[in-house]
Amino acid sequence: MDTRRLYSFVKIVDAGSITRAADILHIAQPALSQQVSLLESQFKQQLLIRSKRGVAPTEAGRALYRHAQLILRQLEHAQAAVDVSGRAPAGSVSVGLAPYSTGAALALPLLRAVRERYPDILLHINENFGGVISEAIMTGRMDMAFIYDAGPIRGVQFEPMRTEDLYLVAAPGAVPGAAPASGNDDVSIEELAEVGLLLPSRIHTIRQVVDAAFRQASLEPRVVGEIESVLTLVSAVSADVGATVLPWSAAQAILDVRKLVVRRIVNPAIEVKLSLCTSDHQPLSEPAHAVHDLFHELILEFGKNSGGR
Repeated sequence: MDTRRLYSFVKIVDAGSITRAADILHIAQPALSQQVSLLESQFKQQLLIRSKRGVAPTEAGRALYRHAQLILRQLEHAQAAVDVSGRAPAGSVSVGLAPYSTGAALALPLLRAVRERYPDILLHINENFGGVISEAIMTGRMDMAFIYDAGPIRGVQFEPMRTEDLYLVAAPGAVPGAAPASGNDDVSIEELAEVGLLLPSRIHTIRQVVDAAFRQASLEPRVVGEIESVLTLVSAVSADVGATVLPWSAAQAILDVRKLVVRRIVNPAIEVKLSLCTSDHQPLSEPAHAVHDLFHELILEFGKNSGGR
């Protein structure tokens, strides 16, 4: 198998066009089409559907695309391991962090720790939802992630790391009679039902556990806006457009909690579990192992300092 053909095939699928892929790869279009033809002959399957709008992979093509990504990723790891043999870990490591999570508090310490201990490692940090990140890990496009525990997923393994309570976070005007607090006060689900909430959409774990807690109490949350952007959420809560629900660690990391009402949700209490997520079939590269160990150190230290469980 000529891995250059696999690389070209991946680029064609990504670009959705042989012409665009030829420009990206600086290869003549006929030569690139010939590489696809050779792959189709080798696998005895049609891999691409051609149309006036470009190309799209067939079912066989999608299967090859997934495996090609894994193979090419492994080759990158092998090359990096050979290049740094006997030296400090070096190479690229991709880490995913769930938005509205402890990941917001860990991102900067992780970046600093990697820069200090492993200056030859290029750390790529991506904030996205658990399902998107899990898929990236399964396909080899991401090394690891710190996300809300999404339960058993084929191709992915979860290391449980933390359990955190959720808190109401609001400007004083959003909670009648309330003054800024440090997270020591409580608010019941029944009281929370009277507060206008800014929450992520229903695909997000925080939204799911909040909705479940309200259902358990036979109540409905008063959602006044669905926000996926952390920056927009910060601005909206600070401007008293609505309140939100976050783990204490995430609230501290992204908001000036000294000026806000912060109350632990009770009756029932709402918890979220966070895990370190990696592939269960693709081994970590040497630099990824180094970052993985740093993650463990930082989460342990963070737990001691924040009182997390």
